[in-house]
Formats: sequence, structure tokens, C-alpha cells
Amino acid sequence: MMHRLVGEARRRAAPVMAGGERWLSAAAEANRGRLEGKIALVTGGASGLGKAAAHEFIQEGAQAVILADINSELGPETARELGPKAHFVPCDVAVEDSVAAAVDAAVARHGRLDVMLNSAGVVGPLTPGTSQLACLDFAQFDAVMSVNVRGTLAGIKHATRVMAPPAGAGGGSILCMASISGVLGGLGTYPYSVSKFAIAGIVKAAAAELSRLGVRVNCISPYAVPTPMVVDQFSALLGGAADEAQVAAIIRGLGELRGATCEAVDIARAAVYLASDDAKYVSGHNLVVDGGFTSYKNMNLPFPTKPQE
Repeated sequence: MMHRLVGEARRRAAPVMAGGERWLSAAAEANRGRLEGKIALVTGGASGLGKAAAHEFIQEGAQAVILADINSELGPETARELGPKAHFVPCDVAVEDSVAAAVDAAVARHGRLDVMLNSAGVVGPLTPGTSQLACLDFAQFDAVMSVNVRGTLAGIKHATRVMAPPAGAGGGSILCMASISGVLGGLGTYPYSVSKFAIAGIVKAAAAELSRLGVRVNCISPYAVPTPMVVDQFSALLGGAADEAQVAAIIRGLGELRGATCEAVDIARAAVYLASDDAKYVSGHNLVVDGGFTSYKNMNLPFPTKPQE
């Protein structure tokens, strides 16, 4: 926002040229958002990271952002909150026809789709049947995979259908929400971890085809962010021993990067980068936003203490 205010100040201060025209080229470019004029669709856009990304897309000049979400009560409320550039369409990503309909609605209304963010996801239950391999509950596993993996694949499939030739203009950016639980083992339940490992793999596999069609596909692996879904998950893990504000504070205190915490806006800005022309040659990439958490592990070496002299 600050760079826009600076750009506006420069524009107002620009000298008046002959005929009353201002010298606008440099100032107008400085004031241009990175997603100027783009049409974006965000699954899971009613809340959490999807909502944060939708807000940031609008701030960066997107012409329209479609919020595709299963929550038909919260979705319209979020669209009103985000303003006239946002509108809601009901979408259950576990049902392919529902995803196809959301994409078709975006194209019917705006003529094209430039950015697809597959942000819808579920954690699933935190029972022993999801955290202990010997008693893994495959019904619970399948339920998580149907949303996180099949839903993401459906989003990629139908975004590609309208972005790639001959249907589309041969260009676009598809983003998927992965997780650090898909970078390191042991950070989530089996259904959730496997689903997020799969998303990073899907992105690699899809990039092999889509790069030849001029469509970029990438994913973001966030650190734990105190969204409503994550707060609920940690509250369950803590057995209700802390209220919502306390749980959020605990989550923010888990990071490794001194002097900073991971917030929803950090993930949203990563999405803006990958969606924008700033990342025009980035495809098949997993952008890990975790303050270095997954980059290392300290060894607790048993150094002997020196005897006192």
C-alpha cells in the first residue's frame, strides 16, 4: 500500500506538460498493482488463507476475485467484506462437477481465468486412527484425500481447460496450497501429511505438461498460521486447556525465525508473487514459507563438561 501512496504523490507532483497533459509513464507504472486486471478464482476463499489471498489479490489490482467455497453462509459475507471486486460461488471441491461449474461461472462472467488458487483443504480428525499407522482408518484417510488431493487435481484440471490452447489464450497461473507437513514427516496426521506431500508431487508432474502450454503451476507450503482451522486443530490437541487467543499465541510462538511470526498475509503475498508476472519463469516450484523451520535440525550433542580446575 505504501508504494502506491508514494506513486500517487509522485503523480500529483509531476510537471504539467504543454496542453495540460502530465508526464505519467513512470508514475503510472509505479502505481500499478502486480495483478492489475487479472481474473482470479480462489477455492476455500471464504476464510483462512484463501480469504487472505483474495484480499491481497484485490489490493494488487485484480479485476475480479471469485470466492469458491462450500460454506454458503460465510462465503457471501466474505465477498461483501472484500468489496465489489469479490463475488461468491458455491463449490464443493470434493465434487468435480462443482469445481468445473465454478470455473465455468468465472469464465462466463469475465471472459477468461488468469489465476487459480486451490486453497480449499481439511485437516481431518485427530484420532489414533489417523496418527498411528497400525490402526489407520482408511475411511478417514479417503475423506481427507478427496478434498485435499482430488479437489486440488480437479482445480488444476479445469483451470487448465480454460487457460490452455485452444480454449484459452495459452497462459495463466495455477497455485496450490501445500504445507510444511508435506515437507517433513511427523508434523501432521497420516491423511493430512500424505495429502500435502501429494500436492507438491502433483505440481511437479503437472508442470511437465503445462509448461509447454504456457500455463505455470506452483504450490506454497506455509508454516502454521493461526487461521480458524489451525486454531481449532491445536485446541483439540491441547484438550481445551487454552482459549482461542492463547492458542493463537502458542502457534505464533512455535517458529524458528527470531523477530518474526508467520501470518496469513505472508502466505497471501507469496501467492501474489507466484500469480504475478514477477514469477513469469517460475513453474513446478514449492515455495516454502516457514522461516527456515524445515531447513535444518539441531543435534543435541552430549559435549562433556570440563572438570573444574
